[in-house]
Amino acid sequence: MTRPTAQFINIGERTNVAGSAKFKKLIFEEKYDEAVAIARQQVEGGAQIIDINFDDAMLDAETAMPKFLKLIAAEPDIARVPVMIDSSKWHVIEAGLKCVQGKAVVNSISLKEGEEPFLAQARRVMRYGAAVVVMAFDEKGQADTVERKFNICKRSYELLTGIGFPPEDIIFDPNIFAVATGIEEHNNYGVDFIEATRLIKTHLPYAKISGGVSNVSFSFRGNDPVREAMHSVFLYHAIRAGMDMGIVNAGQLAVYADIPAELRERVEDVILNRRPDATERLLDIAGDYKGDGVKAQKADLSWREAPVAKRLEYALVKGISDYIEEDTEEARQEASAPIQVIEGPLMDGMNVVGDLFGSGQMFLPQVVKSARVMKQSVAYLQPFIEAEKQEGSKAKGRIVMATVKGDVHDIGKNIVGVVLQCNNFEVIDLGVMVPWADILKAANDSDADMIGLSGLITPSLDEMCTVAAEMERAGMKIPLLIGGATTSRVHTAVKIEPNYSGPLVHVLDASRAVGVASTLMSVDLKAPFVEKTAAEYEDIRVKRAAAPKADRLVTLDAARENKAMPDFEGFTPVRPTFTGVKVFDDYPLEDLVERIDWTPFFRTWELAGNYPAILDDAVVGESARSLFADAQAMLKQVIAEKWLTAKGVVGFWPAAAEGDDIVLYTGDNRDEELSRIYCLRQQVEKRAGRANDCLSDFVAPIGTKPDWVGGFAVTAGHGIEPHLARFKAAHDDYSDIMLKAIADRLAEAFAERLHERVRKEFWAYAPDEALANEDLIKERYQGIRPAPGYPACPDHSAKPELFRLLDATEKAGIVLTESFAMVPTAAVSGYYFAHPEARYFGVGKIGEDQVADYAERRGISIDEAKRFLRPNLAD
Repeated sequence: MTRPTAQFINIGERTNVAGSAKFKKLIFEEKYDEAVAIARQQVEGGAQIIDINFDDAMLDAETAMPKFLKLIAAEPDIARVPVMIDSSKWHVIEAGLKCVQGKAVVNSISLKEGEEPFLAQARRVMRYGAAVVVMAFDEKGQADTVERKFNICKRSYELLTGIGFPPEDIIFDPNIFAVATGIEEHNNYGVDFIEATRLIKTHLPYAKISGGVSNVSFSFRGNDPVREAMHSVFLYHAIRAGMDMGIVNAGQLAVYADIPAELRERVEDVILNRRPDATERLLDIAGDYKGDGVKAQKADLSWREAPVAKRLEYALVKGISDYIEEDTEEARQEASAPIQVIEGPLMDGMNVVGDLFGSGQMFLPQVVKSARVMKQSVAYLQPFIEAEKQEGSKAKGRIVMATVKGDVHDIGKNIVGVVLQCNNFEVIDLGVMVPWADILKAANDSDADMIGLSGLITPSLDEMCTVAAEMERAGMKIPLLIGGATTSRVHTAVKIEPNYSGPLVHVLDASRAVGVASTLMSVDLKAPFVEKTAAEYEDIRVKRAAAPKADRLVTLDAARENKAMPDFEGFTPVRPTFTGVKVFDDYPLEDLVERIDWTPFFRTWELAGNYPAILDDAVVGESARSLFADAQAMLKQVIAEKWLTAKGVVGFWPAAAEGDDIVLYTGDNRDEELSRIYCLRQQVEKRAGRANDCLSDFVAPIGTKPDWVGGFAVTAGHGIEPHLARFKAAHDDYSDIMLKAIADRLAEAFAERLHERVRKEFWAYAPDEALANEDLIKERYQGIRPAPGYPACPDHSAKPELFRLLDATEKAGIVLTESFAMVPTAAVSGYYFAHPEARYFGVGKIGEDQVADYAERRGISIDEAKRFLRPNLAD
């Protein structure tokens, strides 16, 4: 289909607080007259629709949207063009629709929450007589392939026309994503959009096509001439495929025919994915068109002159994948059989990597990059190996790995798996939430040499005991490796090993995994190592049983007598600005960036040190800087291309302390009980002047002053799965682990940012707080946010009631496993306490009297209470 460009509608993007820093500043300063001038400039610059968006965490968009629309309605030269009311919040869109003149366009609705809310919003749009932008987004996430784009649009079209929505008022946005990012899977994004456009125009009559054109050039931010050329070339082809409109700065759009021939050719190669080196070729000349005439420096490629085996070694050590297929093919041509490339230069190169890692000259992020290069080379060789029906290179050993039933965390397990594979172990990764029966079956079916178990939450420890016991019952003798954040050598010795008579070893981290696995596969070293480890674990048990208890417990009554006594005479609790719950359906990721605590990110990669000092560390600084640069690049892409969606819910309820319980009420009159938070009290004997703390101590007792307690659940993990699947398909463990780690950091940053807003805005008990990010990380603020399953309230089984109160599954899409792990895994939940003297503490060990009391208060059996509180039970 060929269409003249004269029919293309330019949608001005500068009246958008997310797209224009200047417009945002004017709105925040309430300089609406100057903001209206920007709308006028857009129309004068050729915009035929203006996109208006006020989505910002610190802006009352529901007020700003109608105010601005009324102002531009009074300007004849602006009012002559339609407006696109753009918001992720439906109430903001509806506020705009109520006051806009003429036919508006709503941007946007989608199937991401399912068909029912999609159709409900569509009916509202139809009632206002507006057209609607429909995103190619469904319950599984954003569409990134031709097939997904078209199928989602087709489904949306059939649903909309089925309720009588005029097809000529449907505008599809099939997602324009950045090309030339350096990630191979992104190379076809331009073609995917163009071909999806062609299919939509052919099969979905009267529907229109739109998109955010500036997304396509995001990789060249800072180089406006190249970006403008990319926009023009993209539109040149997309319009001919059927694209009707696009969000683009019409005043800064290069004329296709005027683009220099060299630049146009190389941009076209990128947009149309015409050659595998298109990105590199555009990068080669991009500097010439930047405006300062300075051409980008080329990397030192002298290593490309070495023999192919040395080139492969260099690529593996440095994690360079640019030439891996080319070099692998050359090595294959020189070898008598494809398998010899793996057994020869590739394994030689990985041995160098292993030696450097073992000697502390390489660090985990670099090793994971090396693994990515290795996997890409092996994937290239695999068809040749299969064609010759050769057997693969013999591995050192076969290991079945799994995150145990009920647990969903796998970053650490994945890192260990990568490191083992780098050292020629075959790893069969069963994933997360794996029942013991599946683990044992996989080990038997694959004739595994050992099993590795991972877990993060404390209930996982019990499940590991179950796996060990079932291995014993089945008569298995293969080694069992134990790892994960909640595990320890002592727990392994005391709780897990007594269940299994075969070899059982706690593995502290990825750097130890290879040594342990290699020893267990050694004919000469295995028996002495197993015997020595078993003796050490027995010694731990004997000494632990004989040693005097470090902490003496007092009775529960004595502990309650020594409760904390915060001041409720001089302190009057502040009433939150609302009670009940508030939902954040699509919280802006860019608002979370400055609240990220990067120190745990480096620890995920087993780099020791605190951020930012770690970047200049004499030992790991270079690796940390490289890792951090990669993280920043991916974080920018995550935000720009909306890979992840942050959802959250916060709630406040009238509350009062009744003994060790916190009673929550339905209303301010406190005559109807809504729920209870069952708290635990420290029972360890304290020195004079130190209280036996309990969270209920920090809430005003019944019959005194009115008080409140809050709760929250947030996640930044929605939408992650398609990207992880792409990385897995590309054998890219490095990007897989990186994205999970970034999602975790964003979730924690969301919790930090939301708590900040609670203190200053929603509960507003510290409205004038002004703390730097470092102070926030160090918790130098009033109030606490303890989480179920952590030291101050160690019972994970409190989460379901918190989730019920918040309606967290429905409102934020977070679900709990049977062991109370949260899915998506990048999630945080907890309570809010506001008293100035509220503090974090660890409950520690508790006695039988408190276990019985806790069971009675909750209405559960003592055995069930013991199961929930196992890590806190006194010996």
